Amino acid sequence: MEMVTKFDLKELRTVPNMLSVLRIILIVPFVIFFLNKNYIAAAAMIILSGISDALDGFIARRFNQITEIGKMLDPLADKLTLIAIMICILILFPIVMPVVIVLILKDLVMMIGATHLLKKDIKPPAAKWYGKLSTIMFYFSVSLIVFLKAVYDYENPILSLVLLGATAAMMIFSLIKYFMIFKELNGSEKE
Repeated sequence: MEMVTKFDLKELRTVPNMLSVLRIILIVPFVIFFLNKNYIAAAAMIILSGISDALDGFIARRFNQITEIGKMLDPLADKLTLIAIMICILILFPIVMPVVIVLILKDLVMMIGATHLLKKDIKPPAAKWYGKLSTIMFYFSVSLIVFLKAVYDYENPILSLVLLGATAAMMIFSLIKYFMIFKELNGSEKE
């Protein structure tokens, strides 16, 4: 069992952690652009957020800048971005409500599980490939939906439902895999 260590605020100064903070900051202009129907600027914010998400993990591993605070900050930025984008997409395409509910429930369950582990001084697992693939699928789907609306003024609720449905399926798969890890970590604490 790996015990949780205290966070060092100096860890925020690493490039990967600053990129995670940038992703959180980018939520505000994304929402403002989206709600003002400036879809090109909104899509640019999503793309920039997605690029910074990919870069932070790569830089952290490549330059040995993996930090405890980064392990929490990266998924927090993912969750906050996801929630903001899904609410905005829901405003544009109300038909995707069931998919939005699945995505939000999945993230809430994961946050509750991580909180439970932290209360027991067990470090939650770092992001796995299936979690990252879910995030990539999410950014791709949302970018395509916003791009089509922004550039071609094309709205297709069925296409949106298919794209977000495939993303939701991958996220459910990720949730199951993370739940198995959670169950193992929670069980190892009792030993």
